[in-house]
Parts: sequence; structure tokens; C-alpha cells
Amino acid sequence: MAPPNNSSMAPVSEFVLICFPNFQSWQHWLSLPLSVLFLLAIGANATLLIAIRLEASLHEPMYYLLSLLSLLDIVLCLTVVPKVLDIFWFDHKSINFSACFLQMFIMNSFLTMESCTFMVMAYDRYVAICHPLRYPSIITDQFVAKAAIFIVTRNGLLTMPIPILSSQLRYCASHIIKNCICTNMSVSRLSCDDTTFHQLYQFVIGWTLLGSDLILIVLSYSFILKAVFRIKAEGAVAKALSTCGSHFILILFFSTVLLVLVITNLARKRIPPDVPILLNILHHLIPPALNPIVYGVRTKEIKQGIQKLLKRLKI
Repeated sequence: MAPPNNSSMAPVSEFVLICFPNFQSWQHWLSLPLSVLFLLAIGANATLLIAIRLEASLHEPMYYLLSLLSLLDIVLCLTVVPKVLDIFWFDHKSINFSACFLQMFIMNSFLTMESCTFMVMAYDRYVAICHPLRYPSIITDQFVAKAAIFIVTRNGLLTMPIPILSSQLRYCASHIIKNCICTNMSVSRLSCDDTTFHQLYQFVIGWTLLGSDLILIVLSYSFILKAVFRIKAEGAVAKALSTCGSHFILILFFSTVLLVLVITNLARKRIPPDVPILLNILHHLIPPALNPIVYGVRTKEIKQGIQKLLKRLKI
């Protein structure tokens, strides 16, 4: 038997990201809309955060939860998009071993944090509509602080083993990742170790966290709709539903893009590999870009807060 190739067993210090392996000539053109979406996402979320911070009328639990969502969106965008644009513009395809797994951790944990934030926001709307008299005593600043700690702790701790397990694998073959970002599936595919437990853990944790959040969101809106249609006062139904409209649209954006991404990954053999790569990038851009715009357009208080902010800046 021939001795093992020492070069193939050398530890990997970096990976090489190959974006859109079949359509690399498109990268410069694709960078233009991605740049616009990135600037829109960062600018809109930053504006929303500043408006909520400066406008006293927005110092309420519902808007604090929206601030948390904006913070998560900003971190996700900054974790993914700058490296993608760096590859598109300057052809800097290499990524440090540690940086790759840090990116993986942030993507996994912050994605589930967003889902959990939507769940808490759904509970907030449930209490506001189904128990309006008890709302001030239940949804307090202390409730928001505890919810934020729960969101960060639950999702951070349960998703942390995913990059840790991936980093402990032996990468003794190719170090070329056919993706623009360090997703767990793309990276672990390069390992020469058995990744069954590793992939099973990610599957169970991912569906447990996202699935439980989705179930609770559906239950909250079921109770909300049941309570709303019992209201007999004229215009009360439309007013109650309008308070949930923005939140429901955000969940729809988040869930739709995530669902399409999951379906394309399951049907990977029938779909060109560049499609799920593009959808993965867009999932970190489209919801963050649209979330503050939807709330800004549909929520009178936020709209007024942003207008006051722009007047202060004399824009």
C-alpha cells in the first residue's frame, strides 16, 4: 500500500471561496444590485435604530424588540456581504480558517435569534390584542430585557457546537469551498472524517429552534385572529389587524426566503448549484433591507420619528 500523501494531510490554514462556479463572469454585474441592497439594509436599519433611540415616544417594548431585530440584521449583513463583495470586486477568495468558522457561527446563531425575536414580537401582539388591559403589566421594559437575554443565550449556546464540531474535523483533501460564504454544509463536505453526527446535530437543532418558533408564532396569530373577529365595534377589526400587519409581513419575508432556500438545497441535484448560493446571499440581504422600510411605511409613530430625525439633520 502506498504511504499517504503528506501534503494532503497537512492542516488547513485557510479556505478558498469559489462564488458561482458555473457563472463567475456574472460576478461584477451581480455586485451592483447586491451593493445597493447592502447599503439600503445598513442605512435603513441604522436610521431606524437612531430614530427609536432619539424619539421619546418610541421608547416602548414593541419598538425595543424592533431595535433588537435591526441590530441582528446589521450584524448578519456585515458578516456576509462585505466578504462576498470583496470576492466580486478584488478576487480575494481566501478566508482564514478561524474567520470561516466565526462566520458560520454568526450566521447560524443570528438566523435563529431573528426567528426567536419574531416569536417574541408575535407574543407581544397577542397580549396587546387579546389582553389589552393587562398589556402594560405584562410587556414591560424588564420583559424585553429578559426576552433579549433568552434570545441570545438560547440560540447562541445551542448553535455554538456547530462551528466547533466543524473546526475539529480533518480537512485533508480540497480546501476549495464552492460557495460565497462558509455554510456548514459547504465546509463539512470537504472533510475526510465521518460527519454524520455533526450533520445530524445541525439538522435537529435547526429544525427544533426554527420549528418551535414557527409553531408559537402560528398559535399567537391564531388566537389573535380568533379574538379580532369577535370584535363587533365598527372599524375595530381593521385597526386591530393593522397593528399586526407590519409584523406579519416581516415574518412572511423571512419565512418565504428561508423556505425557498431549504427547498432548493433539498432539490440540489435538479437545480444548478449557483441558485442556492445566490438565495443564501439574498436571505442575508432582502429581509434586512425590507424590515425597517415596512415598519417605517406602515407605522405612524416610526414614520414621525424618522421625519424628526431628518429635520434634526436638516435633510
